[in-house]
Amino acid sequence: MTRLRTTGAAACAVLLAVAGLAGCNRESNGAGGGKVGIDMPRTDTDFWNSYQQYLEKGIDKGTVSALPLSNSQNDISKLVSNVQAFTDQGAKAIVMAPQDTGAVSSTLEQLEEKKIPVISVDTRPDAGKIYMVVRADNRAYGTKACEYLGKQLGGKGRVAELQGDLSSINGRDRSQAFASCMKKKYPGIKVHELPTDWKGDVASAKLQSLLAQHRKLDGIYMQAGGAFLQSTLALLEQKKLLKPAGSAGHITIISNDGIPEELDAIRAGKIDATLSQPADLYAKWALNYAKAALEGETFKPGPTDHGSEIVTIENGLEDQLPAPLVTKENVDDPKLWANQLEKK
Repeated sequence: MTRLRTTGAAACAVLLAVAGLAGCNRESNGAGGGKVGIDMPRTDTDFWNSYQQYLEKGIDKGTVSALPLSNSQNDISKLVSNVQAFTDQGAKAIVMAPQDTGAVSSTLEQLEEKKIPVISVDTRPDAGKIYMVVRADNRAYGTKACEYLGKQLGGKGRVAELQGDLSSINGRDRSQAFASCMKKKYPGIKVHELPTDWKGDVASAKLQSLLAQHRKLDGIYMQAGGAFLQSTLALLEQKKLLKPAGSAGHITIISNDGIPEELDAIRAGKIDATLSQPADLYAKWALNYAKAALEGETFKPGPTDHGSEIVTIENGLEDQLPAPLVTKENVDDPKLWANQLEKK
């Protein structure tokens, strides 16, 4: 493979054409290469299964040379073990999505000592150096969900919030933003916070207990449709509370993820909206940033050429990708990643 050597603006133009990376807010520190170790955080939700499909497509296209994917199954000890296996196999960069964002710091410190850059997808580790975090603005998820429910309910009613794992930055960001928005803008809405650890059975059990105490429920915010959608709809149907959107007694439901099943539920009037977490862009930019890391590139805060913004965080940089609100008005938009998946 012939390598082009150039500098300044010309270098940026060449790199943009080859790698499709974020604008000219970066610098080159020389060329490099090597294997990339990629850990899946879990494969028990539709969102993460879709993310894996997009990763595999990117790998097949040759974006990076990857070691066989591992799966830490939402277990920090397995993630630590998988990362060690990657380094033993000579990985020069790591892509991970740590679900326990506090406990991963020691692993990140070890990788920093070995000069192995890390790209964190969907979650932002609390400590430990990160080359780039690839995620959406999770506080915006909570705020947008609050604003949607607030407007739909006219600022009054009772809402169940199916929270994620509060040890996760995503669970905390969504929960804190949702609570702050509700307190400030819609004090007439009573919110019941139900921590779930991202587990559908836990969400269903806690929602069932809430319904036993308060039969009248006006809205539900699901922080992860991939984990909660099926169990929530099944419970509401069992309780004869699953009324079509627009009909009397309908419970307004907004979710996060944007998986095909959520879009189908919007079309069917079972739920009202979701925030489309970009599984396709998570995979695309995780691989592109891994490639950039291997080539010694660095980035600076600022807008990118792919509709996002790189911001400074305490332990590195974060590329905040857009996550559009999906309702019945735009559910068939072909630009939504869930509408681009190949039908099986």
